[in-house]
Amino acid sequence: MNDSSALYAFNKFGDTVLRAAFAMTGNYTEAEDITQEVFLTLHASPQNFESDEHMKAWLLRAAINRCKNLRKSARIIRNFPFDDALANTLSCEFTPRDDEIREMIANLPEKYSSVIFLYYFEEYTIKEIASLLGKKENTVSSLLQRGRNKLKTELEKEGYVYET
Repeated sequence: MNDSSALYAFNKFGDTVLRAAFAMTGNYTEAEDITQEVFLTLHASPQNFESDEHMKAWLLRAAINRCKNLRKSARIIRNFPFDDALANTLSCEFTPRDDEIREMIANLPEKYSSVIFLYYFEEYTIKEIASLLGKKENTVSSLLQRGRNKLKTELEKEGYVYET
């Protein structure tokens, strides 16, 4: 990998990494910092990737790890107000309900939020998530189900009706 490979990775997957970090932190500024750290790490320590999908998986794993570290750090404060103007700077469209749901996902424990994000937003299969996170498929399936249940409970607390 040469100097332009990190730039290639950023151009191709920068928005994806930013969305993943934002979904997990619920804070756009923190997500930008995490995204920058991921691509600086790739630039400083070039990797050999088998394919673009392998590169994407590595970048997402790096972002998830940094989000975990952020949640463990003393400087994290979970009372950031959500700013619609910040959400609009992302490359995809959000509705107010989507914003609330994303914030609720970000407030879930990391083990649930990362699995939910990878499954619903990045459209990875359970098998792919298991490989990406280094977990068994049954574990990922259980985490996904528990995360859904926790999210359902939070949505019901906010007055949303859950239809089965």
